[in-house]
Amino acid sequence: MADPAIVEKAMALVEESFIASSGPGGQNVNKVATAVQLRLDVFALRLDPDVFRRLKALAGSRMTARGEIVLTARSHRTQEANRAEARERLAELLEKAQHAPATRKKSRLNRVGKEARLKAKKNRGTIKAGRGKVDW
Repeated sequence: MADPAIVEKAMALVEESFIASSGPGGQNVNKVATAVQLRLDVFALRLDPDVFRRLKALAGSRMTARGEIVLTARSHRTQEANRAEARERLAELLEKAQHAPATRKKSRLNRVGKEARLKAKKNRGTIKAGRGKVDW
């Protein structure tokens, strides 16, 4: 179950900086810094070690060596839209990290199934043994 308190805490700790963007916007893109770059110090969140490990794996190259997650959004024309997108992506990343993957349960095979599998393997082996060069 995802803890909304972690996401709220993260949004309070996040640092935003606006940078010059590329892409759509025409002349506007040359004048206004519309792209947003979010930086979040993950250690300040005091996450559970398992959650931290999953977050680090999910973030990949977006996490720096100092433990900061850096997200950049530049697909929209306005600062507000880019800011909303970056914050949404950060919240999504944090929520994904909080969900533990389901543990795989080993499948069990009954005696009849095991015998059928071994019989099929034996049959396949005899077919393959019949192939190859013919010895006169």
